[in-house]
Amino acid sequence: MADTPGEDIPALRLEALPGIDVEALRAPDDPGHPPRILLLYGSLREASFSRRSVEEAGRILRHLGCETRIFDPKGLPLVDGDEASHPKVQELRDLAIWSEGMVWSSPERHGAMTGLMKTQIDWLPLSLQGGIRPTQGKTLALMQVCGGSQSFNAVNQMRILGRWMRMVTIPNQSSIAKAWLEFDGARLPEGPFYRRVVDVMEELVKFTWMVRGRAPYLVNRYSERIESVSDVHARVSSKDS
Repeated sequence: MADTPGEDIPALRLEALPGIDVEALRAPDDPGHPPRILLLYGSLREASFSRRSVEEAGRILRHLGCETRIFDPKGLPLVDGDEASHPKVQELRDLAIWSEGMVWSSPERHGAMTGLMKTQIDWLPLSLQGGIRPTQGKTLALMQVCGGSQSFNAVNQMRILGRWMRMVTIPNQSSIAKAWLEFDGARLPEGPFYRRVVDVMEELVKFTWMVRGRAPYLVNRYSERIESVSDVHARVSSKDS
């Protein structure tokens, strides 16, 4: 999908961001549809800079030919505070299965990612069938927004979680210092922080094209091949309870 009609990206210097060379990256058996990217953010505040950062990222991703979905975490229960059949949990899980890559953006609060950000990740099941996580082999980009000086505590924590969820977490990342000063209303204007967000999204799209058609081979594990699907599912599901 190209730009959404009427999409407004005034800070983007179009001549400096050519289209992705898909043919240089796609696998022979790539499904061919636009990369599907799920964006999660970690604050319910009305003036949520983590939400605004994923909205900005979404515009860039769509410009680069992706299909995007932003999950609204409002109403998502605490883990174990409700059943997995809760509508918001099902919505989140369905989007995770639909996606081929993700963007996680969290505020840094008390030197860490927010509880809301961790709750969304914790609701993703460890397995749906066998030992295969619904996130396994999918790409991940990380961003954080800071109330004060630039820090990397939240992105570092989320990078650990990305590894735990067996995701292909890209090397680049974004941390926006003093976000309340950087955003012009709902938008992030042209400048060093905006350019870094563009860098991260461009890298995510390249990695997603490169990985998605090859993921079944890249994440195929010896330890999972020597157990039956039912045995692996029983073992992993017991840890998910």
